[in-house]
Amino acid sequence: MKKTVITVAVALTVGLGTTFGGVAIKTEAESISSLKGEQSKIHDKRSNLKEDINQANGQINSLKNQQAGVQSEMKRIDFAIEDTTTKINDKTEKVKDTKAEVTKLQAETKVIKERINKRNVLLKDRARSYQENGGMVNYLDVLIGSTSFNDFIDRANAVATIVQADQDIIKQHEADKNELAMKQAKVEKDLSNLQKMLADLKNMNQQLSAQKKEKDKLLASLKDKEEEVHEGMMDMQEEEQILAGQEAAIQKAIQMEKEAQARAAAEAKRNTSSNSSNSGSNNNSAPRSDATPNVSSGYWTQPTTGYRSSGFGGRGDGNHYGVDIANGTKVPIVAAADGVVIRSYYSSSYGNCIFVSHSINGKVYTTIYAHMTARYVGGGATVKKGQKIGLMGNTGASRGQHLHFELHKGPWTPDKRYAINPVGIVPLP
Repeated sequence: MKKTVITVAVALTVGLGTTFGGVAIKTEAESISSLKGEQSKIHDKRSNLKEDINQANGQINSLKNQQAGVQSEMKRIDFAIEDTTTKINDKTEKVKDTKAEVTKLQAETKVIKERINKRNVLLKDRARSYQENGGMVNYLDVLIGSTSFNDFIDRANAVATIVQADQDIIKQHEADKNELAMKQAKVEKDLSNLQKMLADLKNMNQQLSAQKKEKDKLLASLKDKEEEVHEGMMDMQEEEQILAGQEAAIQKAIQMEKEAQARAAAEAKRNTSSNSSNSGSNNNSAPRSDATPNVSSGYWTQPTTGYRSSGFGGRGDGNHYGVDIANGTKVPIVAAADGVVIRSYYSSSYGNCIFVSHSINGKVYTTIYAHMTARYVGGGATVKKGQKIGLMGNTGASRGQHLHFELHKGPWTPDKRYAINPVGIVPLP
């Protein structure tokens, strides 16, 4: 049966002649303490992330409320534009009608002017007649020249009628002139008012349209901001879920470590008298029937077969935090060491990927297996070195079939600050 890392540590200590009650127990305690320290750090990071996620949620809600306010204001502006447009159309029709009335009045003015001109001629003629014939004297001559009383009455009535006609002509003349002036003044005033009102309405409509454009820009900006915050929150949620998986994996590793220590202590007691050592030579380095490639001795084994298509470090498209192993066929992907699956999911960048947490000599390591076409283990599963966990593929942000393999000395973080070059640590093609 394969011994765990702590078993090897205990056995080596015993082989060097250290008693069970001394250094070995201290080493085991330090190993678990180290794991608990990593677990505590991850827990603190999760707490901070949760606070950040809550703040992002609050910011998103605030942005949504702002958007609702802007949309309400845009609705009000739309109604105002609609109302103003209706009024513009109404005033435009009234201006059209008033202009038609002006045209009609111009025709009536022409008729009135003609009447006035005719009256002017008639009055001039009468004035000339008064001047030439002595005015009212002629009327007396007419009355005196009557041949009978009836003739006198008839003549008197005729004179009265003529005099009254003259007065009516003058009154009508003045009335026509006043009517013309009033109509012209009214129509001109109405037309001026309508044109001013129409200009004001058009100006208002332009201002409202400008306001709407500004609100459109503001709304678009708020939506972009919400999307940005939402994407950031999703990244934080993904990170928090990975940290949760890492915390759970370390807790499981602590339990496994304790169980391994108990087994190692019992075995050390049995073998102390014979001074035998379980140094790890029984680490089951023989190939597993269900694993490709063959399982290596030591803590690590090769995660897949193929050729190294890209190394760790800088390259044309930025820093590369892992090693790419390509193969023309869909070969199996295996766990590079014993560990606990932190998370098994589909990522937009990693594609089908698996995160595994490993505890080696009390130190936490994390391996990432990305771009797989299939995943065979889920979050929380315990995996053994060389166990088949997936199948090589070309999913996510990938160009060509390969395994993107990362090794982190510590937990995985979005900035990949703990990523190290696996070459020389993990056997690779």
